[in-house]
Amino acid sequence: MADFPKKLEFKLLERSNSDALRELQAVSKKVDFVSNDYLGMARNEEVFHGAHKLLVERGIIQNGATGSRLLSGNGQLYMEAESILCDYYTAEAALIFNSGYDANIGFFASIPQRTDVVFYDEYIHASIRDGIQMGNAKSYKFKHNDFKDLVSVIDRQKSSNNPNTEYYVVTEAVFSMDGDSPDISGLVSICNDQNCRLVIDEAHLIRGLGNSQLDVTKTDAAKDVLFARIVTFGKAMGIQGAVILGSDQLKTYLVNFARSFVYTTALPPMSIAAIVLAHQISSSNQGKEHKKLLNRNIKCFNDEVSALGLQNIFIPSTSAIHCGIIPGNDIVKKTAATLQKHGFDIRPILAPTIPEGQERLRFCLHSYNTPHEIKEVLSILANAINREIHV
Repeated sequence: MADFPKKLEFKLLERSNSDALRELQAVSKKVDFVSNDYLGMARNEEVFHGAHKLLVERGIIQNGATGSRLLSGNGQLYMEAESILCDYYTAEAALIFNSGYDANIGFFASIPQRTDVVFYDEYIHASIRDGIQMGNAKSYKFKHNDFKDLVSVIDRQKSSNNPNTEYYVVTEAVFSMDGDSPDISGLVSICNDQNCRLVIDEAHLIRGLGNSQLDVTKTDAAKDVLFARIVTFGKAMGIQGAVILGSDQLKTYLVNFARSFVYTTALPPMSIAAIVLAHQISSSNQGKEHKKLLNRNIKCFNDEVSALGLQNIFIPSTSAIHCGIIPGNDIVKKTAATLQKHGFDIRPILAPTIPEGQERLRFCLHSYNTPHEIKEVLSILANAINREIHV
């Protein structure tokens, strides 16, 4: 085999020297504080067996989709699933994509046009940034959840663009690396005042978890500006796939121009059946109980952070994601190793994934975690911090 290119070898060496080289790790048997399986749906037996039963009852004995949805991959079950998603998420139309990454690059590479402008939160997900870069529109970031800065950035760009320019404001309902949320009502107001279209990535949002911000999206003011919502199923739903929610016209446009939709083999029938089952269970009493348990654990976590005096470490959050800032790749890796040694699966988030100096431990809470596990892991963390970095 030919030698590995020297310039690529140098980039790997640079990352290794900065203690930031990524490596694949086997799934851990430790107490889970790392996965996105917030509601335990990935391990839900009713989804697992129910999806298979649904296919057998329909006579769908098929392992793969056999082609893109524009060719042979668009079965009746696909269309039924999208109808269910419209009801579940209160949307006019829904279009399933193979993943959240596919949905974001498909949307942002095809929707904003050459004369358009995209304003995005500086902490927006990498898949959105990649999609924007693949497109032809201009883009400008604004400071994280800073609406004064957003208005300032919009005003500067509006003064130099033609009247046919479309403006898009992009944010996340829950930010994956901080666990915080924007004021959706405030964004709706700004978009109405500034004549912008609002796009929300809901990847880490858990519906029915007491997030009243969702009610804002149902108001008349929101309907005038809310252009699209992007929901992924690999987090709280515990399955494969994603959906873009919006108008019938938006769906038609994406079917014609979103390259990550047009030029890929569709999800297999088993994945579509799992989407149906997961959303049915999420709406059931079982799903409501899982959300109740998760809410309990979020409160327990925040109460324990306060009791242990760790408020200066953790970013305030009422979501399932809680991040403790421990600057420096080396020290945050050592702290994570201490927690792992005690049986807790906690992974460090390193630069360059996040800005240098913002390295952190990211705790993902689940319905199946116990209050005892939460209190124990935070107690160990507090001792490790006092010992290693003397905060």
